[in-house]
Amino acid sequence: MTQGTTYLELSEDSGSAHKFYEVTVTGTVVDIRYGRIGTDGSRQTSTFPTVEKAEAAAAKKIGEKVRKGYAPSVMGARAPRSITRRAVVSAPSTARATAPVLWRFRTASSAFGIHIDADRCWVGNQSGDVYSLGHDGQVLSRFQLPDGVKCLVADDFWIYAGCDDGSVYDLSGKIPHAAYHIDQDVDIYWLDIHEGVLAVSDAGGRLVVIDHEEEHQWSRNSPGTGAWMVRGDSEAIYHGHSAGVTAYAADGGREVWNTKTPGVVLFGWQESDHVYAGTGRHVVHKIAKADGRAVAEYRCDTAVYSCATAPDGRYVFAGDSASSVYCFAADGRRLWKLGTGCGSALSMQYRDERLYVVTTDGSLACIDATESAISAAQGGVVPTVVDVKASAAMPVATPTTAVATTTSVGSGTIVECIDDAGRVRVRVVGTGFQSGWNVQFPRDMRVVGARYVVEEIHEASRGFYRVRGEIKRLV
Repeated sequence: MTQGTTYLELSEDSGSAHKFYEVTVTGTVVDIRYGRIGTDGSRQTSTFPTVEKAEAAAAKKIGEKVRKGYAPSVMGARAPRSITRRAVVSAPSTARATAPVLWRFRTASSAFGIHIDADRCWVGNQSGDVYSLGHDGQVLSRFQLPDGVKCLVADDFWIYAGCDDGSVYDLSGKIPHAAYHIDQDVDIYWLDIHEGVLAVSDAGGRLVVIDHEEEHQWSRNSPGTGAWMVRGDSEAIYHGHSAGVTAYAADGGREVWNTKTPGVVLFGWQESDHVYAGTGRHVVHKIAKADGRAVAEYRCDTAVYSCATAPDGRYVFAGDSASSVYCFAADGRRLWKLGTGCGSALSMQYRDERLYVVTTDGSLACIDATESAISAAQGGVVPTVVDVKASAAMPVATPTTAVATTTSVGSGTIVECIDDAGRVRVRVVGTGFQSGWNVQFPRDMRVVGARYVVEEIHEASRGFYRVRGEIKRLV
């Protein structure tokens, strides 16, 4: 490549078909811009010692993209991906008292994404910001993704953010990378990942299932539309839509059962033996996974935006459209209702006697759900809320296709990209591993013949390996 700009788009009708890649060479400076068509994308700028080296580096980048299916195109010729964002309203709470919020972190944009684990609290908002915090509210890290975060899901160690750009980003390392790309015709509403298998629900009530190699497994059209709920386990995938909840066998997609609900399903949760569907008719329905039998109902005062449970369904929690959160006993008895003080809870999770919610005003709030704290709050006594602030100097990690290099393997494991009948696969190099097993590996990093050093390799029950930690190219 000489001086100037080269603009590429992926030229196949698949999940990444609406991505662009632009390389501009100005003297010794190479500027790369990439992302979803319709957005400004992300940028990388590199400076080289000579013009010749800058042009050679740019030509190499373009060549790698062309080999992956990108082709020269005219900017603006393709329409951006269709995006439906959840239309929500949030009225003031009608509860007589406010929940005992211990701390609150405002992300500055409406937030749907939440995941709480033993070490961190994760929140993702519609501006593409993802933060992790300690359970004391201290902000630990920040990621900036190219588009709005639909949801955050965990699959064992791995944390994923599903975004409006059609990509699902792995946030388990220091740098986020795209682990899955979802077909252009899927207007993403929600997603879940179980043992590396991605299930996506869309605007039309369709369920699409993709494996760890981003290869389509099966899809089904459920009886309803607007499918905001999808949850999966080893046996089935549970799909909530405007007409109820449908369970499909994880292997092959055979319909197992279909349970109608009086209202549109707006959110879903699962425990080992039951799924929970929050509806626009003010009710959370508890449904048996085995046969779709309705087990219990948890009635709120307005539309249910979110729900969660304590382990084994001992308590059921719900958030409504009027900025209130509820707690029910397993049999359906309402135990309490309190205002959030920070908008309606769009997602929630319970852990270690705390209820964590993300809300319409973009807050991640930690509520003390112990019996003593709730009793005090009902009497009007609540703790002073700690408003958490992120440091302006905190580094921001953004997705990149650039890969650090190394000449040393150290304690890591070598993997290699190979051509397998026209598909670029990744396999582990060395003894002691299953022969022929593929490695789940970022597709944007794959170059036939390249070798990489990864920190850890984990065996998945479905017959493949997963990478954990930093990835470096071996040179």
